[in-house]
This record gives sequence, structure tokens and C-alpha cells, in this order.
Amino acid sequence: MNCRSVLFFLLAVSAVACSSLKSSGTSRPISSVPIQKANFHSKPTRSFDSIVVPNERMAAVATEVADTTFVNLKDYSSDFVYDMKYATTDNFLKAKVYDCEACYLRYKTVKALLNANAKFMKKGYRIVLYDCYRPLDIQKKMWTIVSNPDYVADPKKGSIHNRGGAVDIGLVTESGVVVDMGTPFDFFGIEARHDYEKIPDEVQQNRKLLRKVMTQNNFKIFESEWWHYNLKNSYKDKLSNFKWECP
Repeated sequence: MNCRSVLFFLLAVSAVACSSLKSSGTSRPISSVPIQKANFHSKPTRSFDSIVVPNERMAAVATEVADTTFVNLKDYSSDFVYDMKYATTDNFLKAKVYDCEACYLRYKTVKALLNANAKFMKKGYRIVLYDCYRPLDIQKKMWTIVSNPDYVADPKKGSIHNRGGAVDIGLVTESGVVVDMGTPFDFFGIEARHDYEKIPDEVQQNRKLLRKVMTQNNFKIFESEWWHYNLKNSYKDKLSNFKWECP
């Protein structure tokens, strides 16, 4: 075999080898790729806490809560004072109707309340909460005790409390002193009305402050009760019997 023949033979062998390699790379069946089965007893190799969100907007979207979701106010702020009357016997019913105290509201109500409290804090006050969301079963229990629509909303119609859009509130000073509003919470006389004027000037100013800040932050008054505020349009939400778990 002369040199030209040897060269031709080597080129032919090389071409066949390359063709075989290309074929091997493209025709390998997918089923032959080994699949690693999940081991549910092993620790994850990456924590979700380590995921970096590219920007603040995406972070906000990632943690967004639907406006109608019921949330615990304490999960969003520690700047409120709690005196949840219906978790005690210190109320006009003279009965404890909640198993434990908690202030749950729809998320949109919480956002408005946070804004209002921030304004009060700049003025040296904080909101004290007497009642928040009230499950429909609790409304029925209250109706059984006092079946009078002048004092308790008929559970057949329900109230804004049962929709997660109402709060019963007052104010306390930075030192924790309750601000004088003229009557106690749940006082069902004309003296508790917003338009009642036969009260000291200081009390009148206290009520005006409460009303001004709350209405500036998307709440509406309840004319006969200085302590009761409804989030605007919250009457459109459905009655709820959602119940929170006690510790």
C-alpha cells in the first residue's frame, strides 16, 4: 500500500468515528437519563430564605395579602393597646362571649387602621381597641343574651363587625392614660352620640380628634356611638363565621 492509499484509509476511518460520536450524542433516549427521586426525610439543599428578590416591588408582590383576608392586627403592629371587652365580663352583656381575646380584621381594614394609628402617635396618642371582627356565632350568642336591635345587631342581618370592617376604639396617652370621651364604651344613651354637645370642651375636642383622624383614613362614623368606626364600603363584604384559634 502506497502513501496515498494509507492517507485515504486513515481519513475514512476518522470520518466513520466522528459520525458515530455525533449519532451517539443525539439519539440517546430521554428515558435513559437517571432521575433522582425526592428524599422527603433529607434536609433541603437550599433554604427559601436565601432567595434574593430582585427589587422592592417584587418583594411587595411576593408578600401581598388579599384585601379581604382575615389577619391578626398584632402580626402587623405592636403599637396598639388592647382592652377587648367581650373577652371579659366587663361589658353591657355582663358575659364573656369570646373564648380568648384577639383583634382580627380584613387586611384592608388593618391597613387603614395602621395609617390612623400612625397619625395619632405623632400627636402623642395610641388607639385602644375594645372590639374588632366578631364571628357570626358570637353575634348569635350576644343576641340570645340581649335580643334588642337597639343594642345588638340581629344576626339575621349581621353587622359590619361580622364582616371584619368595624372597630370599637378609644385613645390612650403615651403614658397609657385613657382619654376622656365623656361616656364609657358601650354606653347606650344620647350622651354617646357624635352630635351630643352638652359635654365639656375637652371631651368635645377629644371626640373631634378621634373622628377627624379616623375619617381621614377611610373610616365612617356610627352616629350613636363615638367609639364605633366602619371602613368605607365594608358593608359590601360577606358576613363571616371565621374563628381564630386560642393559644
